[in-house]
Amino acid sequence: MSINIPTSALTIGIDIGGSKVLGGVVDSNGKIIDLARRPTPASGGQELVATIIDLIKEFQVIYKIAGIGISVAALISKDQGIIVGAPNIANLSQLNFVAELERVFNLPVIVENDANAAMWAEYKSGNAQGLNPVIFFIIGTGMGGGLVVDGKLFKGANGIGAEFGHMIVQPNGLKCGCGAFGCIEQYASGSALMRYAKEGIAADPSQGKELLSLCEGDLAQLTGTVLTQAAKNGNQLAISAFNKQADWLGSACASYTLLLDPQAIVVGGGVVEAGELFLAPVRSAMERYMPFAGTHLLPRIIAAKHGNNAGLIGVADLVRG
Repeated sequence: MSINIPTSALTIGIDIGGSKVLGGVVDSNGKIIDLARRPTPASGGQELVATIIDLIKEFQVIYKIAGIGISVAALISKDQGIIVGAPNIANLSQLNFVAELERVFNLPVIVENDANAAMWAEYKSGNAQGLNPVIFFIIGTGMGGGLVVDGKLFKGANGIGAEFGHMIVQPNGLKCGCGAFGCIEQYASGSALMRYAKEGIAADPSQGKELLSLCEGDLAQLTGTVLTQAAKNGNQLAISAFNKQADWLGSACASYTLLLDPQAIVVGGGVVEAGELFLAPVRSAMERYMPFAGTHLLPRIIAAKHGNNAGLIGVADLVRG
């Protein structure tokens, strides 16, 4: 459905994660007017569609809505309808969100990869405004990517472009959720950060005592937030884990710079809580690994602005066309 949405109109952005569905009513400036969440149904599929429909109807009771955008961690067909693959949410493959929602709502609907949506939010109303080209990494459990070139999201021939988290950096390395082995996601993601911290505790329990005390001696309670606070307090084991993650990300930034020559690389996701404690070593690693070092300007590496709301803000704008 192609409709010109007035600038003054409100749109809905829905961001689907592995544990929660986050919905927001957003204005044309990227400001969230209202926000609501639901647990992501374990069975995914049609139950997830029903959850989203319920969330949209709740907003429609209060607001006049002009369009619906869906952000999801998945590969999406180039026509933005069918989910090609979604490794972290059940029963999404081959689901057509656009058709499902257009059957219920007489509104334009789009579906976009969550990292692309977050990239777009940063480009339109965040810290990537005016930058071209600009790369986005969203670092959470996994590692998503987005790219804007000349004011447009880059998607490639089949809609799967800019999946930066799945560049293979270690042939025959750790198996990734995508099915390949040795993807950068396995070495620079939030999951990798936690693995480095746990490996450090196992290698030197005396050094790990402080970290363990922060999670009441239960490694299952060790989170990125706990690790970030420990690093800010000077815990060397936590700092070492961040440095290892930053080293891998910096090396990836160097490679992508030679491919795309971006003006900036924006980093989003939970690691942004660590601020310069993480970003400074990423910059240092990028400089250290950079091919043709000293012969060209390096991209800026900056933190994202929109945090966990980036995906819904981005799709709420993309549905405007």
